[in-house]
Amino acid sequence: MFKTISTHKAPAAIGPYSQAADVGNLLFISGQIPLDPETQAFVSYDVKDQTEQVMKNIGAILEEAGLTYNHIAKANIYLANMDDFTTVNEVYASFLTEPYPARAAIEVSRLPKGAKVEIEAIAVKE
Repeated sequence: MFKTISTHKAPAAIGPYSQAADVGNLLFISGQIPLDPETQAFVSYDVKDQTEQVMKNIGAILEEAGLTYNHIAKANIYLANMDDFTTVNEVYASFLTEPYPARAAIEVSRLPKGAKVEIEAIAVKE
């Protein structure tokens, strides 16, 4: 059995999915793209700004579930261009502390709404 997590501090889902699914001691956070929660528009077309917004959106969902970035056990990063890997990595790391979560970074042909980065995460409740 699971319940959904939803907050107005993160962008509303743009399809038939929940911002996050709370299942037992796991929280599955849907892929977040760099939408401003108030306007549902991109904060910028700069990959650094986009990554910061994605991480803020993830943080808002974690907060709604009573968790923090420290609860993330696994993340997947989807990049429209692998040349952005270093920039995305730097921003991503600035939101986290060691021990870092397990992670994959994958270049994809397209992301929703033309985003440059999308990140999904799995958090574990203690």
